[in-house]
Amino acid sequence: MNDRMFDSPVFIKNGNNLIQEIACLEDALEFLYEWPKPRRTPIYHTAVRACQHAFQSDYPLAFAKSAFEGFARSAKVLEELAVPPAWMTSRNSGHGGKVA
Repeated sequence: MNDRMFDSPVFIKNGNNLIQEIACLEDALEFLYEWPKPRRTPIYHTAVRACQHAFQSDYPLAFAKSAFEGFARSAKVLEELAVPPAWMTSRNSGHGGKVA
């Protein structure tokens, strides 16, 4: 198992109005590195540093995730889901399709 997985994923709206799942530190760093340079704010740079520190050392993963969420919220790309998307849930309970 990847020891850099977030305890729960972060969902981001990308430029095509699709929702992207950020499940681990590597996903977060990739998203941040691809962020447009003209839109890189001090909050962005804080998130990058926090994620890089967590990647390179024992800096707490929860702090990096929190910094990433703060960046996403400030950039207005954080998607807060009240209900998990259909693709994350199974209609089949694993008992022959019958709900107990």
